[in-house]
Amino acid sequence: MIGHVSVGKSAYGCLSYCLEDKLELTEERKQQLALKDHLQHKDRAEVLAYHKCYGDKYELADQFRDVAKLNKLAEKPVFHFSLSLPPGETLNKNQLIEIGEACAKEFEVDKNQYLIILHKDTDKQHIHIVANRVGFDGKLANDSNDYKRMAKLCRRLEKQYHLKEVLSPRAFLSREERLLPRHDKRKEQLKNDIEQTLKKVNNYSDFEKKMTDLGYKVIKGRGISFTDDKKVKTKGSEVDYSLKKIERILFLKNQLDLKGKEELKLQPGEGAKTPSGPNQKVTFKPFPKSERVPSPVIQTGHQMTTLLAILLKPEQDMGGPEPYELSEEYQRRKKKRPKL
Repeated sequence: MIGHVSVGKSAYGCLSYCLEDKLELTEERKQQLALKDHLQHKDRAEVLAYHKCYGDKYELADQFRDVAKLNKLAEKPVFHFSLSLPPGETLNKNQLIEIGEACAKEFEVDKNQYLIILHKDTDKQHIHIVANRVGFDGKLANDSNDYKRMAKLCRRLEKQYHLKEVLSPRAFLSREERLLPRHDKRKEQLKNDIEQTLKKVNNYSDFEKKMTDLGYKVIKGRGISFTDDKKVKTKGSEVDYSLKKIERILFLKNQLDLKGKEELKLQPGEGAKTPSGPNQKVTFKPFPKSERVPSPVIQTGHQMTTLLAILLKPEQDMGGPEPYELSEEYQRRKKKRPKL
């Protein structure tokens, strides 16, 4: 189970998002998506429970505002929680209400106004809880350590309802738990896409173009990051491909490619010319096997395979010195060289 928590100023804005369909979808588009993924995109929201409030979004927003006025110091009086189950796991509506109530109790708003809403437009069953942080006594619910409390709640609910257990964010784990491997399909896909793209290109502009064609937005600064079609941003270093490592691979691939082309131009034929007479055709006598020189294409291919096997390893496994052409000393000397 994955939980999210945020605080905000506007009850109306939060309620509008939770109670209505996605604004960017037309009625025709909702029907198309429903036929494609068999999910409910029209009337996606169902209110499972009201607590000390009732009505449409306008009435609910007015009720929340009236109570929030009891605490004039509350700048952000709205709690917004979401709790999502893994794909394939479902609970009945009564259980979802119990989870929503447990969330309200964990954040000490179980005596305040709140409502529990089920969304039906994704393959992950999930609920939203919109709660007033200000109680009828004027007290403001504390939002400190909110993510840690949410992680703790999710782990407890997973055991209670026999759901698939998910590791909490690393910041909330013990030292031993942080060493456990994590399975992240999104990062695995990104890592594979970077690796396959690096095998096909020799310069950064081609690399960025191919990654863009795969659906990523590439952001290059002091480091490099990739945003996928779900608007999820991932640093290259998180998948063992820092900007420095990518540039190193592309630089060496480019150098090997140039070297291979130069050797091809200089490589003699696979035999020696032996004239048989003044009016006879020139014939080629093959070199003995012991004297044959491997083709530079084959040599370069072997070098490339070895290079990629080394450079495409995870960052922590890479050993050996950095290529001199990429070192700071080389760059400084290169700038000082007079132009001829």
